[in-house]
Amino acid sequence: MPKTMTDATSIFDCRESAARSYCRNLPAMFATARGSELTDENGRTWIDFLAGCSSLNYGHNDPDMKAALIEHVAGDGIAHGLDLHTDTKAAFLDAFDRHILAPRGMDHRVMFTGPTGANAVEAAMKIARKVTGRSNIIAFTNGFHGVTAGALAATGNSYHRAGAGMALNGVTRMPYDGYFGAATDTANYLEAMLKDSSGGIDAPAAILLETVQGEGGLNVASQAWVKRIAKLAKDHGALLIVDDIQAGCGRCGTFFSFDGMGIVPDIVTMAKSLSGFGLPMAMVLVRSEHDVLGPAEHNGTFRGNTHAFVTARVAIEKFWSDDRFRDELADKAELLHGALADLAAMVPEGKLKGRGLMRGVDVGSGELAAAICARAYDLGLVIETSGNEGQVVKVLAPLTTSDEMLRKGFGILMDAAGDVLAEPNKIAAE
Repeated sequence: MPKTMTDATSIFDCRESAARSYCRNLPAMFATARGSELTDENGRTWIDFLAGCSSLNYGHNDPDMKAALIEHVAGDGIAHGLDLHTDTKAAFLDAFDRHILAPRGMDHRVMFTGPTGANAVEAAMKIARKVTGRSNIIAFTNGFHGVTAGALAATGNSYHRAGAGMALNGVTRMPYDGYFGAATDTANYLEAMLKDSSGGIDAPAAILLETVQGEGGLNVASQAWVKRIAKLAKDHGALLIVDDIQAGCGRCGTFFSFDGMGIVPDIVTMAKSLSGFGLPMAMVLVRSEHDVLGPAEHNGTFRGNTHAFVTARVAIEKFWSDDRFRDELADKAELLHGALADLAAMVPEGKLKGRGLMRGVDVGSGELAAAICARAYDLGLVIETSGNEGQVVKVLAPLTTSDEMLRKGFGILMDAAGDVLAEPNKIAAE
């Protein structure tokens, strides 16, 4: 039986499910990683502008997190603790309270769920429904909240929705900010629908949104729109849920993507870079008065990854105990904006998308975006696409990437775009 990548048919082709995705475009046999670089089994290195789809905001194998984790494991620290009290959980909660919640005046309780973003979204929807006694959730066009049944109902993408094989109920879809163009305020549309007793919308348990839609194409909600949505939720007795799974943990330049927007969500979902080290970890932040689920009413054998508590604490204390890291991110965001503006200028009708360090360029078609990313991979850069048609070249470089490496990565991306744009007929043929 074939067992290595050197065989005509790899073990992955023989045994791994066809549901695999990223490896189809990035087929190297990766073996090691450090900082913002990935290295394959043959010693070839790529700059990483994907970062585990924003699960590695602090880079690969951060030395301080790694040292703390090795010490914990070597000392026979708890590896699996269900939701028992452990010293590592206590240390994480203390750090999160002191450096994240307390400075923002947030009284939220922390609920540890199964270690995926979708599980956190499922829990958030359950909480909202139990608090309000209602079932309807309002979600938005191009939103992505996971692919388990409940979360998938709130996800807009038709490809993923079709995978359910059943009706997806309990969600009303509304247009996101800018969906009809700059001239139309979609918050007005939602307000009119909610006020109209014949509008056909059941009273919502919650309004669920991303302030920046990662998988939806880096669509950005304005502060004014987000504040309007928050007020509509309150006025109509619904909870406001902000999905910060991809946009949080510094990706938008601040710890929460909604920092500075003048809102305090009732519920916040978090995962991806929460552990700081790429270890599975997810949680729901819920205002104290809405902490209504009973013991084990939403559970999971792996709720609360003890190893992830170790690295998550280090991440909070290292990067968020003062404003230095946030200030560095502001400078990096300017660098990204300038570099991507150059890329957008290369592409006919190219459009800048995103905010903070969650940015990209809409190049107009999924075929062109895929070709640019494929050529970038050939040249030594790992980068992927997003958007309803995969038309956005999306940069999710680790937040700790040096300016020098960012510039090097953007140089590769520009070369890739130049190569592809020089051969438009080849793209059309493919």
